[in-house]
Amino acid sequence: MGEQSSLTRGRPDIALFIVTIILVVIGTVMIYSSSSIIAMEKYGDGYHYIKKQLLFVLIGLGVMAVTSRFPYRYWKKAAYPGVLISIALLSLVVIPGFGLKAGGATRWLRAGYLSFQVSELVKIMLVIFLAHYLTKKIGHIKEFSRVFVIPLVIMMIIVGLVLCQPDFGAAVIMVAVFMLMFYLAGSRIVYLAGIVAAVIPVGVVLILHESYRMQRFMSFLNPWEDPSNAGFQIIQSFISFGSGGAFGVGLGNGMQKLFYLPEPHTDFILSVIAEEGGFVGVVIIILLFCIFVFRGFAISFNCTDMFGMLLASGLTTVIAMEAFINMAAVMGLLPTKGLVLPFLSYGGTSLMMCMLAVGILLNISSRREQNRGEMEGRS
Repeated sequence: MGEQSSLTRGRPDIALFIVTIILVVIGTVMIYSSSSIIAMEKYGDGYHYIKKQLLFVLIGLGVMAVTSRFPYRYWKKAAYPGVLISIALLSLVVIPGFGLKAGGATRWLRAGYLSFQVSELVKIMLVIFLAHYLTKKIGHIKEFSRVFVIPLVIMMIIVGLVLCQPDFGAAVIMVAVFMLMFYLAGSRIVYLAGIVAAVIPVGVVLILHESYRMQRFMSFLNPWEDPSNAGFQIIQSFISFGSGGAFGVGLGNGMQKLFYLPEPHTDFILSVIAEEGGFVGVVIIILLFCIFVFRGFAISFNCTDMFGMLLASGLTTVIAMEAFINMAAVMGLLPTKGLVLPFLSYGGTSLMMCMLAVGILLNISSRREQNRGEMEGRS
Protein backbone atom coordinates (compact mmCIF):
# COMPACT_ATOMS: atom_id res chain seq x y z
CA MET A 1 0.00 0.00 0.00
CA GLY A 2 2.89 2.31 0.91
CA GLU A 3 4.61 1.45 -2.38
CA GLN A 4 1.45 2.21 -4.36
CA SER A 5 1.10 5.59 -2.62
CA SER A 6 4.70 6.40 -3.47
CA LEU A 7 4.13 5.62 -7.14
CA THR A 8 0.87 7.53 -7.52
CA ARG A 9 2.09 10.60 -5.68
CA GLY A 10 5.64 10.62 -7.02
CA ARG A 11 4.99 13.02 -9.88
CA PRO A 12 6.96 16.23 -10.35
CA ASP A 13 5.29 19.54 -9.53
CA ILE A 14 3.22 20.24 -12.66
CA ALA A 15 2.48 23.87 -11.73
CA LEU A 16 6.19 24.68 -11.41
CA PHE A 17 6.90 23.00 -14.75
CA ILE A 18 4.09 24.83 -16.58
CA VAL A 19 5.03 28.24 -15.15
CA THR A 20 8.66 27.68 -16.16
CA ILE A 21 7.70 26.80 -19.74
CA ILE A 22 5.38 29.82 -19.99
CA LEU A 23 8.14 32.15 -18.77
CA VAL A 24 10.65 30.67 -21.23
CA VAL A 25 8.20 31.02 -24.14
CA ILE A 26 7.39 34.63 -23.24
CA GLY A 27 11.09 35.35 -22.86
CA THR A 28 11.92 33.88 -26.26
CA VAL A 29 9.22 35.94 -27.99
CA MET A 30 10.22 39.14 -26.21
CA ILE A 31 13.93 38.62 -26.89
CA TYR A 32 13.19 38.56 -30.61
CA SER A 33 10.91 41.58 -30.34
CA SER A 34 13.45 43.59 -28.34
CA SER A 35 16.66 42.57 -30.15
CA SER A 36 15.90 42.28 -33.88
CA ILE A 37 16.62 45.94 -34.70
CA ILE A 38 19.78 45.98 -32.59
CA ALA A 39 20.94 42.70 -34.14
CA MET A 40 20.35 44.04 -37.65
CA GLU A 41 22.33 47.18 -36.88
CA LYS A 42 25.19 45.36 -35.16
CA TYR A 43 25.44 42.09 -37.09
CA GLY A 44 23.39 42.65 -40.25
CA ASP A 45 21.14 39.80 -39.13
CA GLY A 46 17.92 40.54 -37.24
CA TYR A 47 17.76 36.91 -36.10
CA HIS A 48 21.25 36.89 -34.52
CA TYR A 49 20.16 36.95 -30.87
CA ILE A 50 17.03 34.84 -31.26
CA LYS A 51 18.92 32.05 -33.05
CA LYS A 52 21.40 31.85 -30.19
CA GLN A 53 18.62 32.04 -27.59
CA LEU A 54 16.71 29.20 -29.25
CA LEU A 55 19.85 27.09 -28.98
CA PHE A 56 20.11 28.03 -25.29
CA VAL A 57 16.44 27.09 -24.79
CA LEU A 58 16.95 23.65 -26.35
CA ILE A 59 20.02 23.02 -24.20
CA GLY A 60 18.20 24.33 -21.12
CA LEU A 61 15.23 22.03 -21.72
CA GLY A 62 17.64 19.12 -22.03
CA VAL A 63 19.36 20.10 -18.79
CA MET A 64 16.00 20.35 -17.02
CA ALA A 65 14.86 16.97 -18.38
CA VAL A 66 18.05 15.23 -17.24
CA THR A 67 18.25 16.81 -13.78
CA SER A 68 14.54 16.21 -13.12
CA ARG A 69 15.29 12.48 -13.33
CA PHE A 70 18.61 12.63 -11.49
CA PRO A 71 18.10 11.78 -7.77
CA TYR A 72 18.68 15.04 -5.92
CA ARG A 73 20.53 13.34 -3.06
CA TYR A 74 23.38 12.56 -5.45
CA TRP A 75 24.11 16.28 -5.63
CA LYS A 76 25.71 15.88 -2.20
CA LYS A 77 28.72 14.41 -3.99
CA ALA A 78 29.14 17.66 -5.92
CA ALA A 79 29.10 19.86 -2.81
CA TYR A 80 32.82 20.11 -2.03
CA PRO A 81 34.21 19.68 -5.58
CA GLY A 82 31.63 22.20 -6.80
CA VAL A 83 32.62 24.93 -4.37
CA LEU A 84 36.34 24.38 -5.10
CA ILE A 85 35.71 24.54 -8.86
CA SER A 86 33.66 27.70 -8.29
CA ILE A 87 36.53 29.40 -6.49
CA ALA A 88 38.97 28.29 -9.21
CA LEU A 89 36.77 29.60 -12.04
CA LEU A 90 36.11 32.90 -10.24
CA SER A 91 39.88 33.28 -9.80
CA LEU A 92 40.40 32.72 -13.54
CA VAL A 93 37.85 35.42 -14.35
CA VAL A 94 39.77 38.11 -12.46
CA ILE A 95 43.17 37.07 -13.86
CA PRO A 96 44.09 39.36 -16.79
CA GLY A 97 43.94 37.52 -20.09
CA PHE A 98 41.38 34.92 -18.98
CA GLY A 99 38.26 36.93 -18.18
CA LEU A 100 36.07 38.43 -20.88
CA LYS A 101 35.23 42.09 -20.32
CA ALA A 102 31.91 43.61 -21.38
CA GLY A 103 30.01 46.67 -20.16
CA GLY A 104 32.79 47.67 -17.78
CA ALA A 105 32.78 44.33 -15.92
CA THR A 106 34.79 41.12 -16.28
CA ARG A 107 32.33 38.35 -15.46
CA TRP A 108 32.70 35.82 -18.29
CA LEU A 109 35.03 33.09 -19.49
CA ARG A 110 35.20 32.46 -23.23
CA ALA A 111 34.40 28.91 -24.40
CA GLY A 112 34.88 28.96 -28.16
CA TYR A 113 31.88 30.60 -29.82
CA LEU A 114 30.10 31.09 -26.50
CA SER A 115 30.86 32.89 -23.26
CA PHE A 116 30.07 31.63 -19.75
CA GLN A 117 29.13 33.80 -16.77
CA VAL A 118 30.78 32.04 -13.86
CA SER A 119 28.77 33.67 -11.06
CA GLU A 120 25.57 32.01 -12.35
CA LEU A 121 27.11 28.57 -11.79
CA VAL A 122 28.61 29.64 -8.47
CA LYS A 123 25.18 30.53 -7.05
CA ILE A 124 23.95 26.96 -7.70
CA MET A 125 27.12 25.35 -6.36
CA LEU A 126 26.98 27.51 -3.24
CA VAL A 127 23.43 26.36 -2.52
CA ILE A 128 24.40 22.68 -2.98
CA PHE A 129 27.43 23.10 -0.71
CA LEU A 130 25.48 24.86 2.05
CA ALA A 131 22.62 22.34 1.89
CA HIS A 132 25.03 19.43 2.28
CA TYR A 133 27.24 21.09 4.89
CA LEU A 134 24.34 22.22 7.09
CA THR A 135 22.69 18.80 6.86
CA LYS A 136 25.87 17.19 8.15
CA LYS A 137 26.25 19.73 10.95
CA ILE A 138 22.59 19.94 11.92
CA GLY A 139 23.26 18.48 15.37
CA HIS A 140 25.63 21.36 16.16
CA ILE A 141 23.79 24.15 14.34
CA LYS A 142 23.68 26.32 17.48
CA GLU A 143 27.48 26.27 17.87
CA PHE A 144 29.22 29.09 16.02
CA SER A 145 32.74 27.66 15.95
CA ARG A 146 31.68 24.20 14.72
CA VAL A 147 29.24 25.32 12.02
CA PHE A 148 29.72 28.92 10.93
CA VAL A 149 33.48 29.31 10.51
CA ILE A 150 34.17 27.12 7.44
CA PRO A 151 31.21 28.22 5.29
CA LEU A 152 31.74 31.83 6.37
CA VAL A 153 35.35 31.76 5.19
CA ILE A 154 34.32 30.12 1.89
CA MET A 155 31.56 32.67 1.50
CA MET A 156 33.97 35.57 2.08
CA ILE A 157 36.37 34.20 -0.55
CA ILE A 158 33.60 33.74 -3.13
CA VAL A 159 31.99 37.12 -2.47
CA GLY A 160 35.41 38.80 -2.56
CA LEU A 161 36.16 37.30 -5.98
CA VAL A 162 32.69 38.23 -7.27
CA LEU A 163 33.16 41.84 -6.12
CA CYS A 164 36.46 41.95 -8.01
CA GLN A 165 34.62 41.41 -11.31
CA PRO A 166 32.72 43.56 -10.13
CA ASP A 167 29.24 42.06 -9.64
CA PHE A 168 27.64 43.67 -6.60
CA GLY A 169 24.18 42.25 -7.37
CA ALA A 170 25.40 38.64 -7.45
CA ALA A 171 27.26 39.20 -4.17
CA VAL A 172 24.08 40.49 -2.52
CA ILE A 173 22.14 37.42 -3.68
CA MET A 174 24.80 35.03 -2.39
CA VAL A 175 24.86 36.67 1.04
CA ALA A 176 21.06 36.58 1.23
CA VAL A 177 20.96 32.88 0.29
CA PHE A 178 23.64 32.15 2.90
CA MET A 179 21.58 33.88 5.59
CA LEU A 180 18.30 32.23 4.64
CA MET A 181 19.73 28.71 4.54
CA PHE A 182 21.36 29.09 7.95
CA TYR A 183 18.09 30.47 9.32
CA LEU A 184 16.09 27.53 7.94
CA ALA A 185 18.63 25.09 9.35
CA GLY A 186 17.93 26.50 12.82
CA SER A 187 20.94 28.74 13.44
CA ARG A 188 20.84 31.24 16.27
CA ILE A 189 19.37 34.59 15.22
CA VAL A 190 22.10 36.44 17.10
CA TYR A 191 24.75 34.94 14.77
CA LEU A 192 22.82 36.02 11.69
CA ALA A 193 22.22 39.47 13.16
CA GLY A 194 25.96 39.78 13.76
CA ILE A 195 26.66 38.98 10.10
CA VAL A 196 24.10 41.56 8.99
CA ALA A 197 25.69 44.12 11.30
CA ALA A 198 29.07 43.41 9.69
CA VAL A 199 27.80 43.32 6.09
CA ILE A 200 25.92 46.64 6.11
CA PRO A 201 28.95 48.90 6.74
CA VAL A 202 30.98 46.90 4.22
CA GLY A 203 28.22 47.46 1.65
CA VAL A 204 28.19 51.19 2.41
CA VAL A 205 31.98 51.38 1.99
CA LEU A 206 31.79 49.52 -1.34
CA ILE A 207 29.14 51.94 -2.63
CA LEU A 208 31.13 54.99 -1.53
CA HIS A 209 34.45 53.60 -2.78
CA GLU A 210 33.36 53.09 -6.41
CA SER A 211 32.17 56.20 -8.23
CA TYR A 212 29.89 54.29 -10.61
CA ARG A 213 28.05 52.68 -7.68
CA MET A 214 27.63 56.07 -6.06
CA GLN A 215 26.34 57.43 -9.38
CA ARG A 216 23.80 54.61 -9.58
CA PHE A 217 22.65 55.27 -6.04
CA MET A 218 22.30 59.02 -6.61
CA SER A 219 20.47 58.46 -9.91
CA PHE A 220 18.16 56.09 -8.07
CA LEU A 221 17.30 58.89 -5.64
CA ASN A 222 16.89 61.50 -8.39
CA PRO A 223 17.45 60.28 -11.98
CA TRP A 224 16.28 63.63 -13.43
CA GLU A 225 19.33 65.39 -11.97
CA ASP A 226 21.53 63.79 -14.65
CA PRO A 227 19.09 62.62 -17.36
CA SER A 228 21.67 62.16 -20.13
CA ASN A 229 24.20 60.16 -18.11
CA ALA A 230 23.66 58.44 -14.76
CA GLY A 231 19.87 58.71 -14.88
CA PHE A 232 19.50 57.84 -18.57
CA GLN A 233 18.76 54.12 -18.19
CA ILE A 234 16.05 54.39 -15.58
CA ILE A 235 14.40 57.39 -17.26
CA GLN A 236 14.12 55.44 -20.52
CA SER A 237 12.65 52.56 -18.53
CA PHE A 238 10.09 54.93 -16.98
CA ILE A 239 9.14 56.09 -20.48
CA SER A 240 8.63 52.47 -21.53
CA PHE A 241 6.32 51.81 -18.60
CA GLY A 242 4.43 55.04 -19.18
CA SER A 243 4.05 54.44 -22.92
CA GLY A 244 2.50 51.00 -22.44
CA GLY A 245 -0.60 52.13 -20.60
CA ALA A 246 -3.00 49.40 -19.54
CA PHE A 247 -2.71 46.98 -22.47
CA GLY A 248 0.44 48.07 -24.29
CA VAL A 249 1.16 49.26 -27.82
CA GLY A 250 1.22 45.73 -29.18
CA LEU A 251 3.89 43.07 -29.71
CA GLY A 252 6.72 44.43 -31.85
CA ASN A 253 5.40 47.99 -31.84
CA GLY A 254 7.48 49.37 -28.97
CA MET A 255 9.64 52.42 -29.70
CA GLN A 256 11.97 52.47 -26.69
CA LYS A 257 13.89 49.40 -27.90
CA LEU A 258 14.93 51.41 -30.97
CA PHE A 259 18.26 52.52 -29.45
CA TYR A 260 16.66 54.49 -26.61
CA LEU A 261 16.48 51.82 -23.92
CA PRO A 262 19.90 50.33 -23.11
CA GLU A 263 20.12 46.52 -23.09
CA PRO A 264 16.44 45.98 -23.98
CA HIS A 265 16.91 42.23 -24.51
CA THR A 266 18.83 41.61 -21.27
CA ASP A 267 18.63 43.80 -18.14
CA PHE A 268 15.63 45.87 -19.28
CA ILE A 269 13.48 43.28 -21.02
CA LEU A 270 10.66 43.92 -18.53
CA SER A 271 10.57 47.52 -19.75
CA VAL A 272 9.93 46.28 -23.29
CA ILE A 273 7.20 43.99 -21.94
CA ALA A 274 5.71 47.00 -20.13
CA GLU A 275 5.60 49.06 -23.32
CA GLU A 276 4.32 46.33 -25.64
CA GLY A 277 2.16 44.41 -23.14
CA GLY A 278 1.20 47.25 -20.83
CA PHE A 279 0.29 47.07 -17.17
CA VAL A 280 -1.50 43.77 -17.80
CA GLY A 281 1.63 42.22 -19.29
CA VAL A 282 3.78 43.24 -16.32
CA VAL A 283 1.19 41.93 -13.83
CA ILE A 284 1.15 38.59 -15.65
CA ILE A 285 4.94 38.32 -15.38
CA ILE A 286 4.86 39.19 -11.67
CA LEU A 287 2.09 36.65 -11.02
CA LEU A 288 4.03 33.94 -12.87
CA PHE A 289 7.08 34.56 -10.70
CA CYS A 290 4.90 34.59 -7.57
CA ILE A 291 3.49 31.19 -8.52
CA PHE A 292 7.01 29.92 -9.23
CA VAL A 293 8.30 31.06 -5.83
CA PHE A 294 5.23 29.71 -4.02
CA ARG A 295 5.61 26.29 -5.64
CA GLY A 296 9.37 26.29 -5.00
CA PHE A 297 8.95 26.87 -1.29
CA ALA A 298 6.01 24.44 -1.18
CA ILE A 299 8.35 21.78 -2.56
CA SER A 300 10.92 22.75 0.07
CA PHE A 301 8.56 22.62 3.05
CA ASN A 302 6.94 19.37 1.87
CA CYS A 303 10.33 17.66 1.67
CA THR A 304 10.98 15.47 4.68
CA ASP A 305 14.78 15.38 4.63
CA MET A 306 16.92 18.35 5.58
CA PHE A 307 19.15 18.28 2.50
CA GLY A 308 16.19 18.38 0.12
CA MET A 309 14.47 21.13 2.10
CA LEU A 310 17.55 23.36 2.19
CA LEU A 311 18.41 22.63 -1.45
CA ALA A 312 14.93 23.54 -2.68
CA SER A 313 14.79 26.68 -0.51
CA GLY A 314 18.19 27.88 -1.67
CA LEU A 315 17.50 27.34 -5.38
CA THR A 316 14.11 29.02 -5.15
CA THR A 317 15.63 31.98 -3.31
CA VAL A 318 18.31 32.49 -5.96
CA ILE A 319 15.72 32.76 -8.74
CA ALA A 320 13.28 34.76 -6.59
CA MET A 321 15.90 37.34 -5.61
CA GLU A 322 17.22 37.72 -9.16
CA ALA A 323 13.67 38.31 -10.40
CA PHE A 324 12.81 40.72 -7.59
CA ILE A 325 15.99 42.80 -7.90
CA ASN A 326 15.71 43.04 -11.69
CA MET A 327 12.03 44.02 -11.68
CA ALA A 328 12.46 46.46 -8.81
CA ALA A 329 15.45 48.09 -10.53
CA VAL A 330 13.73 48.64 -13.89
CA MET A 331 10.75 50.13 -12.03
CA GLY A 332 13.00 52.51 -10.10
CA LEU A 333 12.41 50.86 -6.73
CA LEU A 334 16.08 49.84 -6.38
CA PRO A 335 19.33 51.12 -7.92
CA THR A 336 20.19 49.36 -11.20
CA LYS A 337 22.30 46.25 -10.57
CA GLY A 338 23.02 44.70 -13.98
CA LEU A 339 21.10 41.51 -13.14
CA VAL A 340 19.07 39.75 -15.82
CA LEU A 341 15.48 38.59 -15.40
CA PRO A 342 15.44 34.77 -14.99
CA PHE A 343 13.97 32.78 -17.91
CA LEU A 344 13.14 35.99 -19.81
CA SER A 345 16.38 37.85 -20.50
CA TYR A 346 18.79 36.94 -23.28
CA GLY A 347 21.74 34.85 -22.12
CA GLY A 348 22.70 31.21 -22.15
CA THR A 349 24.37 30.87 -18.75
CA SER A 350 21.49 32.35 -16.80
CA LEU A 351 18.88 30.30 -18.65
CA MET A 352 20.75 27.01 -18.34
CA MET A 353 21.46 27.49 -14.64
CA CYS A 354 17.81 28.40 -14.02
CA MET A 355 16.67 25.31 -15.92
CA LEU A 356 19.16 23.23 -13.92
CA ALA A 357 17.62 24.60 -10.72
CA VAL A 358 14.11 23.83 -11.97
CA GLY A 359 15.14 20.28 -12.84
CA ILE A 360 16.43 19.74 -9.31
CA LEU A 361 13.23 21.22 -7.85
CA LEU A 362 11.11 18.92 -10.02
CA ASN A 363 13.12 15.92 -8.85
CA ILE A 364 12.70 16.89 -5.20
CA SER A 365 8.96 17.33 -5.71
CA SER A 366 8.64 13.92 -7.39
CA ARG A 367 10.36 12.16 -4.49
CA ARG A 368 8.92 13.95 -1.48
CA GLU A 369 6.06 11.49 -0.95
CA GLN A 370 8.48 8.59 -1.16
CA ASN A 371 10.67 10.33 1.41
CA ARG A 372 7.67 10.81 3.68
CA GLY A 373 6.86 7.12 3.43
CA GLU A 374 10.47 6.27 4.30
CA MET A 375 10.40 8.56 7.34
CA GLU A 376 7.08 7.16 8.55
CA GLY A 377 8.38 3.64 8.13
CA ARG A 378 11.39 4.40 10.31
CA SER A 379 9.23 5.97 12.98
